[in-house]
Amino acid sequence: MSNGEIAFNDGAAYERYMGRWSRLAGQAFLDWLAPAPGLRWLDVGCGNGAFTELLVERCAPGAIHGVDPSEAQLAFARTRPALRSADLRRGDALALPFADGSLDAAVMPLVIFFVPEPARGVAEMARVVAPDGGIACAYAWDMLGGGFPYAVLQAELKAGGVRVPKPPHPEVSDVAVLRGLWARAGLDGIETQVFTVARAFSGFDDYWQTVLGAPSAGHLLAALTAADRAALEARLRARLPGAGAGPFTLEARCHAVKGVRRRPAR
Repeated sequence: MSNGEIAFNDGAAYERYMGRWSRLAGQAFLDWLAPAPGLRWLDVGCGNGAFTELLVERCAPGAIHGVDPSEAQLAFARTRPALRSADLRRGDALALPFADGSLDAAVMPLVIFFVPEPARGVAEMARVVAPDGGIACAYAWDMLGGGFPYAVLQAELKAGGVRVPKPPHPEVSDVAVLRGLWARAGLDGIETQVFTVARAFSGFDDYWQTVLGAPSAGHLLAALTAADRAALEARLRARLPGAGAGPFTLEARCHAVKGVRRRPAR
């Protein structure tokens, strides 16, 4: 997924930086969603397949499809053993390459704030799911409320005068905005949920090497002078749990939404 400023084109780097967070959030999301087995799933913005793999492992899908604009990310996704039989193709969230009502469930995992026109993206999900109970759902980091996994890093970069790229629509991660988007798409039975996930780091070096290779932040760190980078390290150590001196855990917060497509009443 890319918005011109933030590009995720390295599946391996993304896996360490965000893929592990994605699995944690995806597990919590699926616990809440509790979907029936045998559904025909579409993962919109599937990236390197971190969440798509979870769908296969946990949901016993009847079919699994994924679309993403990055061929490099899709290539990484195809290396996952669980996705060898999945249909993973390059595609646009605003023009999904599927017929009306041809799927049972469509999901945007940690993607909706990157979609250029979020309302249109949700309408596309609603279009491709079955009109007799198809599910359109999504979850997103709480971008406005400090729930992003690397919010501390972003805050310290900004404090040092570094312009930090952001997704085009961080406001859609708000629960009320998500609910409104789903309502505008004509979906029924709309429900939302807030959940928190935690990731363990073995120490500051584990965290630091993770962000140095980050698709969205690594180039910012590489552009710093040695002195500025050392100052940033010191500030981060001071803010991380236990001053980053040993193993620590970070939390992140997600907002989720789901709705059902129904046939119009006659």
